[in-house]
Amino acid sequence: MSVINGVEMGVTLAGMSMKNPIVVASGTFGFGREYGQFYDISELGGICCKGLTLHPREGNPPPRIAETPMGILNSVGLQNPGVDRFIAEELPYLRQHDLKIIANISGNTPEEYGIMCEKLSDAGVDMIEVNVSCPNVKCGGLQYGTVPEMTAEVTECAKKHAGDVPVMVKLSPNVTDITAIARAVADAGADAVSLINTIRGTRIDVKTRRPVLHMNTGGLSGPAVLPVAVRMVWEVANAVHIPVLGMGGVAKGEDAAQMLLAGATAVAVGTACFADPYAPLKVRDGLAALAAEQGLQSVSELTGGVTPW
Repeated sequence: MSVINGVEMGVTLAGMSMKNPIVVASGTFGFGREYGQFYDISELGGICCKGLTLHPREGNPPPRIAETPMGILNSVGLQNPGVDRFIAEELPYLRQHDLKIIANISGNTPEEYGIMCEKLSDAGVDMIEVNVSCPNVKCGGLQYGTVPEMTAEVTECAKKHAGDVPVMVKLSPNVTDITAIARAVADAGADAVSLINTIRGTRIDVKTRRPVLHMNTGGLSGPAVLPVAVRMVWEVANAVHIPVLGMGGVAKGEDAAQMLLAGATAVAVGTACFADPYAPLKVRDGLAALAAEQGLQSVSELTGGVTPW
């Protein structure tokens, strides 16, 4: 059902039609099996699957999750079964549900991204989300997403091997000017961008005088990052002409509305799922209620509707 409270909830993201604008963010929803015990995940617009790498990864040693005021820090380290096992074991399960399947991928070289895009395109996912917050092993570990030229190289490689499947690039907020990265991605042929990924941070145990996380630093997510995320979505939406999937701290309908007003076409819910499995559905319904209160016919009328002072 795409109409809620008399509001049409359907949106189109880079040619991909969704029954509503709510997807779940990569790394927070697994492959949907656990949350499927609470409700039919077909109620979602889409799922950004747990990040995949070319080969299986065990991830970082614990402790790798730490709570913070208004959020969490994580350094899970891309633990995943690898792209081949995802296609063989997880994709058939997801195909039983009426939602869009967005495969998130990470690589250490452009060639790895290309191989995964080809495999996933052949397998028939609906969209590929390219995570560029990954170290380039040829450049001393410098993240792809921090240098426009490197981001463009990965984007071009992904597009070349993705066939007809749309490619969405997930932008890192850990940069001086996110619009420069967004422009490089758009010029390289990306069909959409998603943002923001997590913000680097750390916590120190004052008794042991050691970082709480084994890897010393981690990615901050949750409500604390919402204002940063909304600001970056607004900047990017005004800098490029490709659609935006907004994320970062979304926990209720009003948060999602902020993302849309800033210029996003759709919204991802992530860390909120850890506190409340039903958070994505509550965000969807809260957004519908807000749109109905404002007399809107379609939720898409919110997109780009902010009026700066």
